[in-house]
Amino acid sequence: MSRVPLKNATPSGPGFALVVAAILAAALVHGSPAAGQQAAQPTGQTASTTNDDGAPWRLRAASYGWLMNVAGSLTAKGQAVDVDASFIDLVQKSDSLIGYMGYFEANKGTVGFFADAVFSRLGFASGTMSYRNPVAGLKVSTTANTGATYSMAIVEAAGTYELHRWAGTAGTATALDALAGFRFWNQTADVNLDVTGTVDLSRLGFQRGIGFSTASSGNLTWIDPVIGLRLRHQFTPSQDIVLLGDIGGFGLQSNLTWQAFAGYNAVWQLTGYQLAAVVGFRALGVDYSSSAGGAVNSVNLVLYGPIVGGSIRF
Repeated sequence: MSRVPLKNATPSGPGFALVVAAILAAALVHGSPAAGQQAAQPTGQTASTTNDDGAPWRLRAASYGWLMNVAGSLTAKGQAVDVDASFIDLVQKSDSLIGYMGYFEANKGTVGFFADAVFSRLGFASGTMSYRNPVAGLKVSTTANTGATYSMAIVEAAGTYELHRWAGTAGTATALDALAGFRFWNQTADVNLDVTGTVDLSRLGFQRGIGFSTASSGNLTWIDPVIGLRLRHQFTPSQDIVLLGDIGGFGLQSNLTWQAFAGYNAVWQLTGYQLAAVVGFRALGVDYSSSAGGAVNSVNLVLYGPIVGGSIRF
Protein backbone atom coordinates (compact mmCIF):
# COMPACT_ATOMS: atom_id res chain seq x y z
CA MET A 1 0.00 0.00 0.00
CA SER A 2 1.36 3.41 -0.79
CA ARG A 3 1.83 5.76 2.08
CA VAL A 4 -0.11 8.83 2.95
CA PRO A 5 1.89 12.02 2.29
CA LEU A 6 2.71 12.28 5.97
CA LYS A 7 4.55 8.98 5.95
CA ASN A 8 3.96 5.30 5.68
CA ALA A 9 1.63 2.66 6.93
CA THR A 10 0.55 -0.61 5.49
CA PRO A 11 -2.28 -2.70 6.90
CA SER A 12 -2.05 -6.36 7.85
CA GLY A 13 -0.72 -8.27 10.76
CA PRO A 14 -1.45 -10.51 13.72
CA GLY A 15 -4.45 -8.47 14.83
CA PHE A 16 -6.18 -9.13 11.52
CA ALA A 17 -8.58 -11.71 12.91
CA LEU A 18 -9.82 -9.35 15.59
CA VAL A 19 -9.95 -6.50 13.15
CA VAL A 20 -11.96 -8.54 10.71
CA ALA A 21 -14.56 -9.21 13.37
CA ALA A 22 -14.84 -5.51 14.01
CA ILE A 23 -14.17 -4.43 10.47
CA LEU A 24 -17.33 -5.97 9.23
CA ALA A 25 -19.26 -2.79 9.79
CA ALA A 26 -17.23 0.09 8.53
CA ALA A 27 -17.68 -0.81 4.96
CA LEU A 28 -21.29 -1.22 5.76
CA VAL A 29 -20.88 1.92 7.68
CA HIS A 30 -21.17 4.35 4.87
CA GLY A 31 -23.53 2.89 2.50
CA SER A 32 -24.49 -0.17 0.62
CA PRO A 33 -27.48 -0.87 -1.53
CA ALA A 34 -29.77 -2.37 1.02
CA ALA A 35 -28.35 -0.24 3.75
CA GLY A 36 -28.48 2.94 1.81
CA GLN A 37 -31.78 3.73 0.12
CA GLN A 38 -33.16 1.16 -2.35
CA ALA A 39 -30.96 -1.84 -1.72
CA ALA A 40 -31.52 -5.34 -2.90
CA GLN A 41 -35.15 -6.27 -2.35
CA PRO A 42 -36.56 -9.73 -1.61
CA THR A 43 -37.71 -11.59 -4.69
CA GLY A 44 -40.90 -10.10 -6.06
CA GLN A 45 -40.65 -6.93 -3.94
CA THR A 46 -40.37 -3.62 -5.76
CA ALA A 47 -38.63 -0.61 -4.23
CA SER A 48 -40.51 2.66 -4.23
CA THR A 49 -38.90 6.06 -3.90
CA THR A 50 -41.83 8.17 -5.01
CA ASN A 51 -43.95 7.88 -1.86
CA ASP A 52 -42.00 8.00 1.39
CA ASP A 53 -45.17 7.67 3.48
CA GLY A 54 -45.98 4.31 1.93
CA ALA A 55 -42.41 3.01 1.79
CA PRO A 56 -41.33 0.50 4.46
CA TRP A 57 -38.57 1.25 6.94
CA ARG A 58 -35.29 -0.47 6.15
CA LEU A 59 -32.94 -1.06 9.10
CA ARG A 60 -29.34 -2.19 9.26
CA ALA A 61 -27.02 -2.89 12.21
CA ALA A 62 -23.36 -3.71 11.72
CA SER A 63 -20.14 -4.43 13.56
CA TYR A 64 -16.80 -3.91 11.88
CA GLY A 65 -13.07 -3.75 12.17
CA TRP A 66 -10.71 -1.18 10.72
CA LEU A 67 -7.08 -2.13 10.02
CA MET A 68 -5.93 1.31 11.00
CA ASN A 69 -2.71 3.07 10.02
CA VAL A 70 -1.94 6.48 11.52
CA ALA A 71 0.16 9.37 10.24
CA GLY A 72 0.42 12.99 11.38
CA SER A 73 1.28 14.75 14.63
CA LEU A 74 0.18 14.95 18.26
CA THR A 75 0.89 17.80 20.67
CA ALA A 76 0.52 17.53 24.45
CA LYS A 77 1.51 20.35 26.82
CA GLY A 78 3.34 21.98 23.92
CA GLN A 79 5.39 18.84 23.21
CA ALA A 80 4.83 17.93 19.55
CA VAL A 81 5.66 14.56 18.04
CA ASP A 82 5.27 13.32 14.49
CA VAL A 83 3.83 9.82 14.29
CA ASP A 84 3.83 7.32 11.44
CA ALA A 85 2.60 3.86 12.44
CA SER A 86 1.35 0.97 10.34
CA PHE A 87 -1.33 -1.44 11.46
CA ILE A 88 1.40 -3.93 12.45
CA ASP A 89 3.16 -1.26 14.56
CA LEU A 90 -0.07 -0.44 16.35
CA VAL A 91 -0.98 -4.08 16.98
CA GLN A 92 2.29 -4.56 18.82
CA LYS A 93 1.81 -1.61 21.17
CA SER A 94 -1.91 -0.93 21.49
CA ASP A 95 -3.99 -1.96 24.49
CA SER A 96 -7.18 -1.72 22.45
CA LEU A 97 -6.57 -1.42 18.73
CA ILE A 98 -10.06 -2.53 17.83
CA GLY A 99 -12.01 -1.23 20.79
CA TYR A 100 -15.62 -0.95 19.68
CA MET A 101 -16.79 -0.04 16.20
CA GLY A 102 -20.44 -0.16 15.19
CA TYR A 103 -22.92 1.29 12.72
CA PHE A 104 -26.69 1.69 12.43
CA GLU A 105 -28.77 3.04 9.55
CA ALA A 106 -32.50 3.47 8.96
CA ASN A 107 -34.15 4.51 5.69
CA LYS A 108 -37.71 5.19 4.56
CA GLY A 109 -38.17 6.01 0.90
CA THR A 110 -35.69 8.73 -0.05
CA VAL A 111 -34.82 9.84 3.50
CA GLY A 112 -32.86 8.23 6.31
CA PHE A 113 -30.24 8.65 8.98
CA PHE A 114 -27.18 6.79 10.24
CA ALA A 115 -24.88 6.71 13.26
CA ASP A 116 -21.34 5.38 13.45
CA ALA A 117 -19.06 4.95 16.49
CA VAL A 118 -15.37 4.18 16.90
CA PHE A 119 -13.68 3.72 20.27
CA SER A 120 -10.02 2.74 20.47
CA ARG A 121 -6.76 3.24 22.34
CA LEU A 122 -3.61 3.22 20.22
CA GLY A 123 -0.02 2.89 21.39
CA PHE A 124 2.99 4.15 19.42
CA ALA A 125 6.48 2.70 19.77
CA SER A 126 9.30 5.23 20.06
CA GLY A 127 10.59 4.08 16.66
CA THR A 128 7.40 5.32 14.98
CA MET A 129 7.76 8.84 16.43
CA SER A 130 10.02 11.87 16.14
CA TYR A 131 10.23 14.76 18.63
CA ARG A 132 9.43 17.92 16.67
CA ASN A 133 10.42 20.58 19.26
CA PRO A 134 12.74 18.78 21.67
CA VAL A 135 13.39 20.29 25.09
CA ALA A 136 16.97 20.03 26.34
CA GLY A 137 17.17 17.06 28.69
CA LEU A 138 14.11 15.26 27.27
CA LYS A 139 13.68 12.64 24.55
CA VAL A 140 10.91 10.34 23.37
CA SER A 141 10.78 7.54 25.91
CA THR A 142 12.33 4.15 25.30
CA THR A 143 11.78 3.32 28.98
CA ALA A 144 7.98 3.40 28.91
CA ASN A 145 6.03 0.67 27.09
CA THR A 146 4.96 3.24 24.50
CA GLY A 147 6.37 6.53 23.29
CA ALA A 148 2.83 7.92 23.03
CA THR A 149 -0.74 6.80 23.61
CA TYR A 150 -3.72 8.13 21.69
CA SER A 151 -7.25 7.44 22.94
CA MET A 152 -10.18 8.20 20.66
CA ALA A 153 -13.95 8.21 20.77
CA ILE A 154 -15.50 9.30 17.49
CA VAL A 155 -19.25 9.35 16.97
CA GLU A 156 -20.87 10.63 13.80
CA ALA A 157 -24.54 10.95 12.93
CA ALA A 158 -26.18 12.35 9.82
CA GLY A 159 -29.40 12.52 7.90
CA THR A 160 -29.46 11.33 4.28
CA TYR A 161 -31.58 12.29 1.29
CA GLU A 162 -31.60 10.60 -2.10
CA LEU A 163 -31.02 13.39 -4.62
CA HIS A 164 -31.46 11.29 -7.73
CA ARG A 165 -31.78 7.69 -8.89
CA TRP A 166 -30.82 6.38 -12.32
CA ALA A 167 -32.61 3.14 -13.13
CA GLY A 168 -30.69 0.59 -15.14
CA THR A 169 -31.50 -2.81 -16.53
CA ALA A 170 -33.24 -5.35 -14.29
CA GLY A 171 -31.55 -5.51 -10.89
CA THR A 172 -29.26 -2.51 -11.48
CA ALA A 173 -29.46 1.14 -10.38
CA THR A 174 -27.32 4.12 -9.40
CA ALA A 175 -28.27 6.63 -6.70
CA LEU A 176 -26.74 9.81 -5.31
CA ASP A 177 -27.37 10.79 -1.68
CA ALA A 178 -26.69 14.04 0.15
CA LEU A 179 -25.82 13.86 3.84
CA ALA A 180 -25.52 16.41 6.62
CA GLY A 181 -24.81 15.92 10.31
CA PHE A 182 -22.05 16.14 12.89
CA ARG A 183 -18.94 14.32 14.08
CA PHE A 184 -18.23 14.23 17.82
CA TRP A 185 -14.64 13.80 19.00
CA ASN A 186 -13.21 12.96 22.41
CA GLN A 187 -9.44 12.56 22.16
CA THR A 188 -6.52 12.26 24.55
CA ALA A 189 -2.82 12.28 23.67
CA ASP A 190 -0.13 11.23 26.17
CA VAL A 191 3.52 11.67 25.17
CA ASN A 192 6.06 9.76 27.28
CA LEU A 193 9.50 11.33 27.64
CA ASP A 194 12.74 10.14 29.23
CA VAL A 195 14.60 12.72 31.31
CA THR A 196 18.26 12.83 30.26
CA GLY A 197 19.20 16.06 32.02
CA THR A 198 18.06 18.56 34.63
CA VAL A 199 14.56 19.63 33.68
CA ASP A 200 11.96 21.47 35.77
CA LEU A 201 9.07 19.09 35.15
CA SER A 202 6.73 20.93 37.53
CA ARG A 203 7.04 24.06 35.40
CA LEU A 204 6.20 22.08 32.29
CA GLY A 205 3.21 20.47 33.99
CA PHE A 206 4.33 16.89 33.26
CA GLN A 207 3.25 13.84 35.22
CA ARG A 208 5.98 11.66 36.72
CA GLY A 209 6.23 7.97 35.89
CA ILE A 210 8.74 5.27 36.79
CA GLY A 211 11.83 6.33 34.87
CA PHE A 212 9.93 8.70 32.57
CA SER A 213 7.52 11.64 32.54
CA THR A 214 4.27 12.10 30.65
CA ALA A 215 2.93 15.18 28.91
CA SER A 216 -0.85 14.77 28.66
CA SER A 217 -3.24 16.81 26.55
CA GLY A 218 -6.18 15.90 28.80
CA ASN A 219 -9.57 15.34 27.21
CA LEU A 220 -9.97 17.24 23.94
CA THR A 221 -13.68 17.30 23.13
CA TRP A 222 -15.45 19.04 20.28
CA ILE A 223 -18.19 18.67 17.66
CA ASP A 224 -17.78 19.35 13.93
CA PRO A 225 -20.58 19.98 11.44
CA VAL A 226 -20.21 17.68 8.41
CA ILE A 227 -21.68 17.62 4.90
CA GLY A 228 -21.07 15.11 2.13
CA LEU A 229 -22.23 12.94 -0.76
CA ARG A 230 -22.67 9.20 -1.19
CA LEU A 231 -22.83 7.40 -4.53
CA ARG A 232 -24.29 3.87 -4.65
CA HIS A 233 -24.22 1.61 -7.69
CA GLN A 234 -26.03 -1.73 -7.63
CA PHE A 235 -24.69 -4.29 -10.11
CA THR A 236 -27.16 -7.00 -9.15
CA PRO A 237 -29.68 -7.45 -6.31
CA SER A 238 -26.82 -8.95 -4.29
CA GLN A 239 -23.79 -6.82 -5.23
CA ASP A 240 -22.99 -3.12 -5.11
CA ILE A 241 -20.27 -0.56 -4.57
CA VAL A 242 -20.40 2.60 -2.46
CA LEU A 243 -18.32 5.78 -2.62
CA LEU A 244 -18.62 8.36 0.14
CA GLY A 245 -16.90 11.65 0.87
CA ASP A 246 -17.53 14.31 3.49
CA ILE A 247 -15.92 17.46 4.83
CA GLY A 248 -16.48 19.49 7.96
CA GLY A 249 -15.07 21.56 10.78
CA PHE A 250 -14.89 24.76 8.74
CA GLY A 251 -12.84 26.43 11.50
CA LEU A 252 -15.77 26.46 13.93
CA GLN A 253 -13.99 24.13 16.36
CA SER A 254 -11.55 21.98 14.41
CA ASN A 255 -9.80 23.58 11.48
CA LEU A 256 -10.80 20.72 9.19
CA THR A 257 -12.16 17.20 9.20
CA TRP A 258 -12.71 15.01 6.16
CA GLN A 259 -13.52 11.44 5.26
CA ALA A 260 -13.34 9.18 2.19
CA PHE A 261 -14.75 5.68 1.90
CA ALA A 262 -15.04 3.09 -0.87
CA GLY A 263 -16.56 -0.34 -0.39
CA TYR A 264 -17.89 -3.43 -2.12
CA ASN A 265 -20.94 -5.15 -0.61
CA ALA A 266 -22.18 -8.73 -1.04
CA VAL A 267 -25.73 -9.50 0.17
CA TRP A 268 -27.44 -12.80 0.94
CA GLN A 269 -31.24 -12.79 1.04
CA LEU A 270 -32.77 -14.99 3.76
CA THR A 271 -36.34 -15.33 4.95
CA GLY A 272 -37.33 -11.94 6.38
CA TYR A 273 -33.84 -10.45 6.52
CA GLN A 274 -30.52 -10.09 4.73
CA LEU A 275 -26.94 -10.76 5.72
CA ALA A 276 -24.22 -8.67 4.10
CA ALA A 277 -20.43 -8.57 4.05
CA VAL A 278 -18.19 -5.73 2.92
CA VAL A 279 -14.59 -5.04 2.08
CA GLY A 280 -13.37 -1.51 1.52
CA PHE A 281 -11.02 1.30 2.45
CA ARG A 282 -11.61 4.19 4.82
CA ALA A 283 -9.60 7.36 5.49
CA LEU A 284 -10.48 9.90 8.19
CA GLY A 285 -8.57 13.13 8.79
CA VAL A 286 -8.72 15.83 11.45
CA ASP A 287 -6.82 19.01 12.30
CA TYR A 288 -7.66 20.39 15.76
CA SER A 289 -5.75 22.50 18.28
CA SER A 290 -6.45 24.28 21.54
CA SER A 291 -4.51 26.20 24.14
CA ALA A 292 -5.07 25.70 27.85
CA GLY A 293 -2.96 27.56 30.40
CA GLY A 294 -0.63 28.70 27.66
CA ALA A 295 0.18 25.12 26.59
CA VAL A 296 -0.82 23.97 23.12
CA ASN A 297 -2.61 20.64 22.65
CA SER A 298 -3.42 19.41 19.16
CA VAL A 299 -4.39 16.43 17.02
CA ASN A 300 -3.47 16.54 13.34
CA LEU A 301 -3.89 12.99 12.06
CA VAL A 302 -4.98 10.84 9.16
CA LEU A 303 -6.40 7.43 10.13
CA TYR A 304 -6.59 5.12 7.13
CA GLY A 305 -6.71 1.48 6.12
CA PRO A 306 -8.84 -1.46 4.94
CA ILE A 307 -12.22 -2.19 6.43
CA VAL A 308 -14.03 -5.53 6.62
CA GLY A 309 -17.44 -5.97 8.13
CA GLY A 310 -20.74 -7.75 8.34
CA SER A 311 -24.29 -6.62 8.99
CA ILE A 312 -27.88 -7.74 9.32
CA ARG A 313 -30.63 -5.89 7.48
CA PHE A 314 -34.39 -5.90 7.90
